[in-house]
Amino acid sequence: MKQHDNPGRRDWKTWPHYDAAACGFRGYWYPVTWSSHLTGTPAAFQICGEKITLIRDRGSAYALHDRCPHRGIPLSMGSRQFPGTLSCAYHGWTFDLADGVLKAVITDGPDSRICGKVRVRTYPVEERLGMVWVYMPIGAEQPHPIDEQLPEELVAHAFVMGGRIDPRPGNWRFACENGYDEGHAKYLHRTSMWRLFKAMPVWNLTRIERRDRWIYRVQEEQFWSADFPGLGTWSNRRWWKLRPAKTKASNIGNTGATSKVDPVIAAQEFPGFASVSMPGVLRIVYPKFIHYEFYVPVDAGSHRYVGVMVNFAEGLAALRFYAKYLGLIRWLFHGQFSAQDARMVEATDAPPERLYRPDVSLTSWRALAEEEYTRKLEAAS
Repeated sequence: MKQHDNPGRRDWKTWPHYDAAACGFRGYWYPVTWSSHLTGTPAAFQICGEKITLIRDRGSAYALHDRCPHRGIPLSMGSRQFPGTLSCAYHGWTFDLADGVLKAVITDGPDSRICGKVRVRTYPVEERLGMVWVYMPIGAEQPHPIDEQLPEELVAHAFVMGGRIDPRPGNWRFACENGYDEGHAKYLHRTSMWRLFKAMPVWNLTRIERRDRWIYRVQEEQFWSADFPGLGTWSNRRWWKLRPAKTKASNIGNTGATSKVDPVIAAQEFPGFASVSMPGVLRIVYPKFIHYEFYVPVDAGSHRYVGVMVNFAEGLAALRFYAKYLGLIRWLFHGQFSAQDARMVEATDAPPERLYRPDVSLTSWRALAEEEYTRKLEAAS
């Protein structure tokens, strides 16, 4: 699909499943918190509009619906009174962490007759990439293996990673569309410290290419300045900014002629530096590392931003990258650069909307989501 194929949509009726997904798509794994942050004290979260509580017991992570069926008290207010259980703070209703079955009612004695007759919903949990992931099922379906959903290169190779998880206002779809958006980065981020010494083109000619479950933005031509009739010439080039030379690696993070691509990254043969997949996973490929964003739906008005930088290195090289991340990248990229996106996502008010040529990135993502979720619903029925 060429960038000049402009659908010009004003609403989202073309993508009914996407339109209805204000609280996210069910049937997927979502990262919730860092594994190191989860302890024996229950913690409250919300995913896809559902309130859950996470707790660690004897090394394993568990997720339960965050509501005691007795009087509706959040189980995240409770505590672990017996191994493998969680007790409500109000009357001591005690639930098995693995299956949610009521095992004891402390205030009704050891022979409470309601035991075994009540349960709370539990959710599948996995730990990957140093994070706790929760599966939000469609009905009673069984989860697919989490590795099938992760970016393939993260499953097959060793790496070092740095990142941050932030609660943010704004619908998760706006965040995902912002991440994959063709048009905004060259203008919005021209003032970011991350791009302080690197010029960015004014506009591109772009096509969208699909490979398996990912769609890629492939830049076919870049324009570094433009003459606007009756207005003048505009460019974000400045004397101190370097303009990268055009190379075969130009679709990997706008690299220059002297850049060397990490062998693991080069072996993936990504057709474009920006790609997206369900249920809202962004991948931005740089020569030496890859940036990923996971947009976790909380409710219709908020989401959790999960951003990670991955370098495929081991030993001292891994330590050097992690030190660089903590000392510089985390502040520049996951801080000031990403904060520019966050402000736009919070301010977005769509639909209605009037799209333009670069928005083929958005409509292609919506079409991918619609197709994939339709297939998932058919498989679950």
